[in-house]
Amino acid sequence: MAIGTLDWVEAGGRPDLLAAPVARAVAGLDGVEVAEIDPGLADTAAFCERYGVAMGESANCVIVAAKRAGEVGYAACLVLATMRADVNGIVRRHLGARKISFAPQDDAVGLTGMEYGGITPLGLPEEWPVLVDEAVAAHPGVVIGSGVRRSKLAVPGSLLAGLKTAQVLRLAN
Repeated sequence: MAIGTLDWVEAGGRPDLLAAPVARAVAGLDGVEVAEIDPGLADTAAFCERYGVAMGESANCVIVAAKRAGEVGYAACLVLATMRADVNGIVRRHLGARKISFAPQDDAVGLTGMEYGGITPLGLPEEWPVLVDEAVAAHPGVVIGSGVRRSKLAVPGSLLAGLKTAQVLRLAN
């Protein structure tokens, strides 16, 4: 994929640019590419500006903590950078949660094995639902985190929609 000004290579060939759970998840997957970036520019707006990636070609992954009957469950939400997931409405209702919030940074990092600012749906714990916005699922190729702040992945939306625990729905209202 030619997205922005980055030098993309097959992700499976560069495990040094991936968090360990992401490297395991992309092993053998076709169509996943990785590019090295300045880790100080990992945040979406700075990244897009520096590397010539349109905000509509970039997707953000957030981890939410859903509480119901005293239990806490986690899920990932993936939306284009031009959108905001309706966490308190659509996501909460879809997960059947009484209360929902963004997962605390320490929990998100500790439970995923990924760096904050690089969390990605590839390599998440197998029991977590991955809620993929329909605009991401329909996209020919989006830039997402790689599990670390020093690189990004380029992935077809159809691959993200096809993840084992993926659920495609309209996340933004």
